[in-house]
Amino acid sequence: MQFNERKSTITKNFEQAFGGQPEIWVRAPGRVDLMGSHTDYNMGFVMTMTIDQDTWIAARPRQDRQVHVRSLNISGESYFNLDTIDHDNTVSWSNYIRGVANVLQEAGYVLQGFDGLIHSTIPFGSGLSSSAALEMAAALVFQQVSGFTLDPVQMALYGQKAENEFVGVRTGILDQYSSAMGKAGCALKLDCRNLTGENVEIADGLRVFICDTRAERNLVGSEYDDRRQQCEDGIRFLKKFFPKATALRDISLAQFILHEKEMPELIARRCRFIIEENQRVLDLAVAMEKGDEGALATLYTSSYTGARDLFEIGAPAMEAMFTAAQKSPGIVGCRQAGAGFGGCMVALVKVDQAEAFSQQVHRLYKEKTGNDPRIFNTTASAGAGRLEIPTQ
Repeated sequence: MQFNERKSTITKNFEQAFGGQPEIWVRAPGRVDLMGSHTDYNMGFVMTMTIDQDTWIAARPRQDRQVHVRSLNISGESYFNLDTIDHDNTVSWSNYIRGVANVLQEAGYVLQGFDGLIHSTIPFGSGLSSSAALEMAAALVFQQVSGFTLDPVQMALYGQKAENEFVGVRTGILDQYSSAMGKAGCALKLDCRNLTGENVEIADGLRVFICDTRAERNLVGSEYDDRRQQCEDGIRFLKKFFPKATALRDISLAQFILHEKEMPELIARRCRFIIEENQRVLDLAVAMEKGDEGALATLYTSSYTGARDLFEIGAPAMEAMFTAAQKSPGIVGCRQAGAGFGGCMVALVKVDQAEAFSQQVHRLYKEKTGNDPRIFNTTASAGAGRLEIPTQ
């Protein structure tokens, strides 16, 4: 959907829903991790990239403390009063907005209500951070209608807190930071301990593809929290030998190998993946700028197999997509994106074979699974911000 068509559709539906035109427009992008699965809550590094699929909210301030939100993507509407913010068990997506409001008020900000209509082009349940984009967009609307401004890093931290404490998913900072701080045209190497980012150029001749398996994932109540707990168990064990270490980021592979056989076998496998994955992020920053296809292929394959065999976050659909991508023209490297358990694969593809790659991976995956995947070439977009929509 083109910009003007999207604006027109949202405006028309806003008028039908709320009896007037929106006064505020904001957007927040999704993101794909080019490398760094589950390294964020281990205080490590992630190579992330905002994508040109994003979430818009068109809003109009209210003169009371009521928030009324609807979505053009998912049925249902939700009302809540800022004086008493409860969970909505029927329209569950509204809990991301409610959580942001709750966290902001706990931090001392005085909020005003609004009517809001949401439209997203981010595939839901695919590991591309649709929830974080909604949180960042909601935080922007609350700032606009309530008259205050947040630093983007602080906004990301509030979004993470909302997801951790209100929604109930123990995510790291990756998703919210990426959505808030992304830069157009380049990847971002995120240091999750220091909350700093370094822009990383993607070599000419390479394109980033997202291959959506259409295998939905849901991190609430899933094995995600189990993996986080296993990593915490691992660092507690290793601290006996390396007292200054506070996260798996602090343990080198050589140090880990010294005590690997003393650890419970499951915990050891989880720790090995994180330690190796963290180093892969650092190696990727060098290989991606140089366009070193051999190094990129090795890094991506080892990330995929480590996630599957050591961290056990694979899925049959992801295995089918990996096989299809590896057999398609132009492939440099591919790996699972997001937290795993289905969702999307990210692939680096030679630009001159981009169309052939897209067509063949679609055909091979559909032949294997019977499902239609979504294969799209994506580019790095700017982080969350206000949309300037000319009034008519």
